Amino acid sequence: MSDIAVSIENVSKYYRLGTIGNRTLYQDLNRWWARMRGQPDPLLKIGEAERSRGGQDGLWALDDVSLEIRQGDVLGIIGHNGAGKSTLLKILSRVTGPTTGQIRVQGRIASLLEVGTGFHPDLTGRENIYLNGAILGMTKAEIRRKFDEIVAFADVEKFIDTPVKRYSSGMYVRLAFAVAAHLDPEILVVDEVLAVGDLAFQEKCIGKMGEVSREGRTVLFVSHNLQSIWSLCPKSIWMDKGKLREIGNSADVIARYREASSTRHQVSLEGVKRGGSGRIQIRGISFETGDGNKADSFASGDAMVVSLEYEAKNDVDLSQVEAYLHISNEMNMRLFTLANVFSGDALRHLDLRGRFECRVDQLPLVPGDYDITVSIRLGPEVADKFNYPVRLTVTEGAFLPGHQAMSRSWGDMLVKHRWTSRPVT
Repeated sequence: MSDIAVSIENVSKYYRLGTIGNRTLYQDLNRWWARMRGQPDPLLKIGEAERSRGGQDGLWALDDVSLEIRQGDVLGIIGHNGAGKSTLLKILSRVTGPTTGQIRVQGRIASLLEVGTGFHPDLTGRENIYLNGAILGMTKAEIRRKFDEIVAFADVEKFIDTPVKRYSSGMYVRLAFAVAAHLDPEILVVDEVLAVGDLAFQEKCIGKMGEVSREGRTVLFVSHNLQSIWSLCPKSIWMDKGKLREIGNSADVIARYREASSTRHQVSLEGVKRGGSGRIQIRGISFETGDGNKADSFASGDAMVVSLEYEAKNDVDLSQVEAYLHISNEMNMRLFTLANVFSGDALRHLDLRGRFECRVDQLPLVPGDYDITVSIRLGPEVADKFNYPVRLTVTEGAFLPGHQAMSRSWGDMLVKHRWTSRPVT
């Protein structure tokens, strides 16, 4: 027996935009008969291509995607909104069919594509558990054996005999995930629905997906939370504009995805989309070493100066300026914030054009790439803010005496510390 759980061969999906049900049965039959005889589509206009690219009446949500997923794989799927991630999962789950190409699936699929997928709103939680189990092809005895475990995981015991249309979105998704994960599917498909739940529930779900994968079942997981993808999925694919752009080790794929999504060592910020009043704007960012030389990267423990070139309006009271640098890792987790209000440094004697400088005497980061974003405030007023990361690269350096090289598996931050020993008296 093949160990391929899912085989996707040259799959494309086309959506027609702005038209609903504008064909007759006669037209559909004509189109089908022409296709059976290998003839061109009789409904196309003269000169119109069979598979038009860039036309205004449609969109290729998936474009010639081919992929093989082995049994027991835990595959992350990342990409920007509109990249085709959810469309791919809907085709795998048979919610919709591909326009071209083939998909072969070996085993039962349990899907959680949106809140309440597969639930009937007028049925109770109990009835929906049995309904979903039946859809998956399970017997009543099998469902009964898992029932208590499902209810306990979802934490809806008090409401199990209440129609699910009265559930909150959090209760809905808890029960939906519990059903999908516990009814022994060979393939578990989870889209970005876990964001509905609270943090504790998200961690619980990640743990359950890890348990499912250790049992040798296949998991496909779409999420914008790169930390979750990185921790759960050894392997990931990157979707971009309907195409499969890259597949491989999750850490490598995420790094390249983030590299393409941000700007490396950006200096000019002209034309960047901003928030805030605009009464002060940052025009450029640069990095310098402790002795004033321009730099593109720093070693752990180096002195670093971040310079922010600004321009202010005539009516601005510059005595109120607060400057913030937010440093995040490649999983988009904020590590720390540098701000003059935290360090107690008032920014005084400012001109309408000038430079704010933030000095870090010893950079407390392990080797890797980090993102810096900026915000400027005038007291309670946000003057300038943009989610436009500038890349900071950190290399190996001597942060601690006798410093031993640290990988990011130990964490992102370095902390000054020392150990001693003494006898117990």
